[in-house]
Amino acid sequence: MNNQTFRCIEILLVEDSPSDAHLTIKGFQKAKIANNLHWVEDGETAMNYLRQEGEYTNAPRPDLILLDLNLPGLDGREVLTEVKSDPDLKRIPVVILTTSTDEHDILRSYNLSANCYVTKPIDVYQFIEVVQLMQDFWLAAVAFPRD
Repeated sequence: MNNQTFRCIEILLVEDSPSDAHLTIKGFQKAKIANNLHWVEDGETAMNYLRQEGEYTNAPRPDLILLDLNLPGLDGREVLTEVKSDPDLKRIPVVILTTSTDEHDILRSYNLSANCYVTKPIDVYQFIEVVQLMQDFWLAAVAFPRD
């Protein structure tokens, strides 16, 4: 028997659309792997969460960030820039999860060191399928750095 310590995978979802957030949460709730998904609705709140500031002083460090690009205030591109330029955060994998199919957004995201770029499907069932595919890869196949 494996005596390895069990730990849930911590996920931070940065998404301003409540309907998209609920679909993402629903998809990850069906996961076969234990995870804790935390949802924030804008970039400023995401950075407070990641830096454990204000009401997030005891927030767990995420193993994975799911980031929408089109956020109010500090947008996803700015959040990605801040995360990847911060020595304490830069190793956290960031998956861009957005409606944008613009080639410039895709290129810019990868240039800013995004780990993956996923376009949200319009259809609800396809959206849940995409979330489950992400879950299968990021939660079942990927090893995360432990700080």
